[in-house]
Amino acid sequence: MCNPLIPDAYRSPLADDSTDEGNGRKREFPPAPEPLPVPVMDNHTHLDFPNGKAPVGIQAALDAAAAVGVQGAVQVGCDLESSRFTVQAVDQDHRLLGAVALHPNDAPHYAARGELEEALAEIERLAAHPRIRAIGETGLDFFRTEGEGLAHQKHSFRRHIDIAKRLDLTLQIHDRDAHSEVVQVLREEGAPERVVFHCFSGDEELARTCNQEGWWMSFAGTLTFRNAVNLRAALAVADPALVLVETDAPFLTPHPHRGRPNASYMVPYTVRAMAELTETDLGSLCAGISDNTVRAYGSWV
Repeated sequence: MCNPLIPDAYRSPLADDSTDEGNGRKREFPPAPEPLPVPVMDNHTHLDFPNGKAPVGIQAALDAAAAVGVQGAVQVGCDLESSRFTVQAVDQDHRLLGAVALHPNDAPHYAARGELEEALAEIERLAAHPRIRAIGETGLDFFRTEGEGLAHQKHSFRRHIDIAKRLDLTLQIHDRDAHSEVVQVLREEGAPERVVFHCFSGDEELARTCNQEGWWMSFAGTLTFRNAVNLRAALAVADPALVLVETDAPFLTPHPHRGRPNASYMVPYTVRAMAELTETDLGSLCAGISDNTVRAYGSWV
C-alpha cells in the first residue's frame, strides 16, 4: 500500500525525477505549498490508492497536510475493500473521518456476480461506525459505464441514497457526464439532508441547481486546469456557504503540478486559485470552507 509522504524539508522521496514508464508522467511528489493562514479540511481523498512508490503510513500523510494548514481529511471508500480500509483508517488517526460506498462503476461488477445486494448490506453495516459520516462515493458515471450497467448503477445509487437517509449520513456524489440524471434521481428519491457533489464537474446551471437545493459543491484541482472554463463559471455563481475543497488524491493534482501524485497537502494550491478567481480574502475563504465542511460532515473532534 502506498500513501503520500513529504519527507524532511518537503523533498520528494523520488528525487531522481523518475517517470512512469511509457507515458512520461512524473511520479515524484510536488513541493509543498505555502501554508494556509486558516486551516481547512480535504473532504475527499483515497489514502489506500497507490501514490508514488514510497510505502508510508496514514500519519505521515496527515502530518504533511497539517504542516501546510490542512488539518483533517475524509477518507473515501469505493468498494468493499476500500470501505473496510476506511473503517480501519478512521480508528487509527483522529484527523480522519470516513465515507463508505460502492463506486458507480463498480456496482455493475457486483451485480454481474450476483453480489450487489450483499455488498450494499455490508456497506450499511460499515456505515454504522461513528466516524463514518458519509455514504460515498456513489452516483452515476456515463463515461465508463454503458448499456445494462447503467441500470445497475441507478439501482445502486438509489439504494445508497436510502442508506444515507436512514442513517442520517451525508451523501457524497460521483457525477461524471450525468448531471441531469443525478439531479433527477435525487429529486425522485428525495435527497438526504446533506449532499456533496464530490469533484464538482458541472457548469453554471448545475451550480445554480445546487444553490437552490442546498447541495454542497466540492472543488478539486481540476478547477486550476487551463481548460476548466465551466468550473470557473460554476464557482463564480456558487453560494459561498456551499463551497468545499478536496484533492481526490492521488488523482487530479492541481496546476502547476498536474500529472504528478496528489495528496492532501496539495489543497492550498486549489484554495489559493479559488480565492483569486472569486476575489476573496484568502483567510476569509479558508474560514468559510472550514465551517462548511464541519456543517457537511460534523466535527472531527
